Amino acid sequence: MKAYSSDLRQKIVDRYEEGKISQRELARQFRVAVSFVQTLLKRYRETGKVGAKVRTQQTATKLNAQQLSVLEQLVEANSNVTLKELRDRLAEKTGVSVSCTTIHRMLIKLNLSVKKTVHASKKDTERVQQQRVKFWHLLRGIRAKD
Repeated sequence: MKAYSSDLRQKIVDRYEEGKISQRELARQFRVAVSFVQTLLKRYRETGKVGAKVRTQQTATKLNAQQLSVLEQLVEANSNVTLKELRDRLAEKTGVSVSCTTIHRMLIKLNLSVKKTVHASKKDTERVQQQRVKFWHLLRGIRAKD
């Protein structure tokens, strides 16, 4: 979710400092959550700033380099596997249990894909092609309603 703009934050603080308005009323007027107004005003009182917090540290990935390598090997060996199956096989090999969402994010990070490609084996047979042509001729004879 994107942070609220500095303009909006400043307007909320200015309106509150004018006085005679509750935090709930501010939230209603500016169509934001009461908890946002409370947090904003608290931060303003403590630091004098209204800007959004800047994230200083990135959250570390759940899997280390060795575990990512194992995941990569699993995908290469089994390209037609589900995220759940990958998760289970990774847990068997490394002892690390993570969510399917984490597996998906790590695959993106590794620039890998496990999208299944379903292709019916009987789709392109001569019999099926003949049935399609027959169907198209049948449709051609049907008039659309005006």
